[in-house]
Amino acid sequence: MGSSRSDSQSSSLISSLFSIIGLLAGAAVVADGSREPKVPCYFIFGDSLFDPGNNNNLNTTMKANYPPYGVDFPSGVATGRYSNGRTTADIIGELLGFESFIPPFASAPNNSEILVGRMHVMGARKVGVTGLNLIGCTPAAIAMYGDKDLLCVDSMNKLVVPFNERLKAIIDKLNVRFTDAKFVYLDSVTAGGTFPIKSTACCKVSLATGMCIPNVEPCKTRRAHAFWDAFHPSEAASRLIAPFYLRALKKIL
Repeated sequence: MGSSRSDSQSSSLISSLFSIIGLLAGAAVVADGSREPKVPCYFIFGDSLFDPGNNNNLNTTMKANYPPYGVDFPSGVATGRYSNGRTTADIIGELLGFESFIPPFASAPNNSEILVGRMHVMGARKVGVTGLNLIGCTPAAIAMYGDKDLLCVDSMNKLVVPFNERLKAIIDKLNVRFTDAKFVYLDSVTAGGTFPIKSTACCKVSLATGMCIPNVEPCKTRRAHAFWDAFHPSEAASRLIAPFYLRALKKIL
């Protein structure tokens, strides 16, 4: 049974949290089994689920560059990733054969490059576009629109279906328009629809922001939690999602 809250309220949460879609881009063929990366370059455009630290120096309260964020990252230090460790983008990069993590765009020499638009003109020909996941199953959604007996807020999840269907149609059109490029839809619902792990937040979250409360020790069973805070997946969940995305990407590599 779903929440009794209106679809307009649910839609507001969708637009405020998940309006930006993650993109992956590469411009080469798969390597022949050597230790070289399977693509020559790898770019990510996305929201906080993919952020490696772009938000650190911005004037906003939504930051993740403090403990306990990053507690399981290789350096053990909070980098600005909204996770206890690696994000899905980090793990895909590892699976593609990259030895270093993708840096935040904020560290680029010329930040104005983001305004140019760089990808088809500069040679990107392989693009993966992620759909929305079941956002009604996040701890924040359940706390805001559901009740303690609900596993998910059905009214929010129902809004995901038409959005993703329209996104698929756009991807089909892009494949027709840009015949020298390949676009593929990455099904987030299937990738993260069912986790054999807990769907509650691992860190102690602020009721006001849904973010981890600074310097408070998180749960010990981090590998058993799908969510790190009230919105973002744990590294354990990302490790389940990343191989699924990569299998879809291999269709165009």
